[in-house]
Amino acid sequence: MAQTPAGAPEGATDARAALTGVLALLAAACVLGFAPILVKASELGPQAIAFWRLAIALPVLGGWLLVERRRERRRIARAGESRDGGEAGIPAPARPPGFKMLLLAGLFFAGDLAFWHAGIKLTTAANATLLANLTPIPVTIAALFLFGEKITARFIIAGALALCGAGLLSIASFQFAPERLPGDLLSALTSCWYAAYLLAVRAARRAGAATVQVMFWSTLIATPLTLGVALVSGEALAPASLSGWAPLIALGLIVHCGGQGGVAFGLGRTPAALASLIILVQPVVAAAAGWWLFSEALVPVQWAGAALVLLGVYAAQRARPALSTPAPGAAKRGP
Repeated sequence: MAQTPAGAPEGATDARAALTGVLALLAAACVLGFAPILVKASELGPQAIAFWRLAIALPVLGGWLLVERRRERRRIARAGESRDGGEAGIPAPARPPGFKMLLLAGLFFAGDLAFWHAGIKLTTAANATLLANLTPIPVTIAALFLFGEKITARFIIAGALALCGAGLLSIASFQFAPERLPGDLLSALTSCWYAAYLLAVRAARRAGAATVQVMFWSTLIATPLTLGVALVSGEALAPASLSGWAPLIALGLIVHCGGQGGVAFGLGRTPAALASLIILVQPVVAAAAGWWLFSEALVPVQWAGAALVLLGVYAAQRARPALSTPAPGAAKRGP
């Protein structure tokens, strides 16, 4: 049996790495679940919020990238290698592995934020949430063809349970009205934008891009795009009060750096189809937080939906070994 340098069986190491990815995605979904609450607490319009979420995170991500580069160069120097070598971790060249995929990830994430926020403005929050949670469907289909991820019957059943649960979380408040159709359409398209983002990040991670590289470059591309959308929308760009910056800072540092950073990390160790299902824990957290913080009562069907989401995610995670595919050697570089 092949052994890792530490002497542990290779299969055991892969299983631990996959479990770490699952746990990171669960933690990220919990953090992302607070995004709607912070958006609701902000004084700004939805497109301006999207811009500040990224703009506040960008300097932190840039600092993180510089720290990781310096750490990698010191590691290479201690190993007696050239300072310009790029064996592992953060390589010396300015462009990371999978650079084109990172550019696409930034474009797709900007589209996700723009469509999601616009959809919320034109339809009900329940409609927007329900339709945006269709992400696992396009991700699973695309991952089958793009990455060769094996989709088993057990996974399909688990995914159906989770999607049904997400639907029940929103269906109690779902309202159909012709005047809301534009917002409903934008919300449905949000699922496609976010699916494309997840797939681009997964491809970049498989190519060898580290978590910090994914976050920095995708955010760098998305920030000016969200600024352009905010300017076109005519929204105010600055909060009216000093306290108005608090939710924006939390969105940038906690939700984006922490939540989306956890997603990027998890996608380096977890199949895209499974990752998209795990992220469905997000509306469960959002509903629980609304119930706890704002006394937003949940009807029995919503409690049942939350239980189905958790059951489906658990069952999908149990099917993880059947879904896993060997990543290219480069995909093991860096965290």
